[in-house]
Amino acid sequence: MIISRTPFRISFFGGGTDYPAWYRENRGSVFATTINKYCYISCRYLPPFFEHKSRIIYSKMEQVKKTSEIQHPSVRACLTLMKIKEGVEIHHDGDLPARTGLGSSSSFTVGLLNALNGLKGNIVSKMELAKDAIHIEQDMLKENVGSQDQICAAYGGFNLIEFNGDHRFKIHPVTINQKRLNLLQDHLLLFFTGISRYASEIAREQVKRIPHNKSELNEMFDMVQEAIDIVKGSRDIAKFGRLLNESWQIKKRLSKLITTPAIDDIYYSAVKAGAIGGKLLGAGGGGFILFFAEPGAHRKIKKSLGHLLNVPFKFENFGSQIIFYDPTGSLERSK
Repeated sequence: MIISRTPFRISFFGGGTDYPAWYRENRGSVFATTINKYCYISCRYLPPFFEHKSRIIYSKMEQVKKTSEIQHPSVRACLTLMKIKEGVEIHHDGDLPARTGLGSSSSFTVGLLNALNGLKGNIVSKMELAKDAIHIEQDMLKENVGSQDQICAAYGGFNLIEFNGDHRFKIHPVTINQKRLNLLQDHLLLFFTGISRYASEIAREQVKRIPHNKSELNEMFDMVQEAIDIVKGSRDIAKFGRLLNESWQIKKRLSKLITTPAIDDIYYSAVKAGAIGGKLLGAGGGGFILFFAEPGAHRKIKKSLGHLLNVPFKFENFGSQIIFYDPTGSLERSK
């Protein structure tokens, strides 16, 4: 039995410049971090006592006789890439719901790759995990996804991620002193809008509009380093919130699918209650929304958004980890 634990992420600035359709010809850059909300994947070789060969358990249960029959696209692709011929049992649990803007799909793929490598006795680098996950999602599954989520899930922590050309990226850990980190943490609020959506459908429209959004994407790119300078320096931390608001106003111009009247109402209510800035996380359309506000305003903001679920969180620094390792488990396979 192998169990992996892989964090979800919060992307602050630069989202949209991590799509290959953009960074193959332009500069891409993202400032993001991971939080202490996780995707857990357990896997083992399945004893050969059942009519089915493999069992996959997530929001539903699949029992199949061969890999090609697996409906879950990421599981099917990961097993194919890893050339796993034996029957397996894979079980997924998540701290937060899927399709909500926190990179859960990529956390699943990274976590599954990490667990399957452990099952095979392989030790792989975080870079290899990230690249394999990007390959699965973009090349094998042809999904409309960027390249930041896989890297965040694999590496963990605060990172500046630079994109340049086909699957070429550099990861620069952003070191923030503890006092400043606590200050940033104390200014953030995370709410669930209650809306789940398929990010790939929204991203498809955004990617299609990239030729028309060059000015906006370049502005969002420029904000990345400014945001890092704010959190690492000694300037008023409120500037980070104002920059978030500016970025959100620009992001809404990228596609008509990014926001909705309901989301606009949530944002307006939070600002009226004291939020300095914020953004909808992920591709848009729903999911989680992040706000930045002085700690003294948090109570009023929570009250004004009382119909939404407030989710407390902390930053985390470890990325995808194997938290239980017993490659034989209860199964002694005959050779």
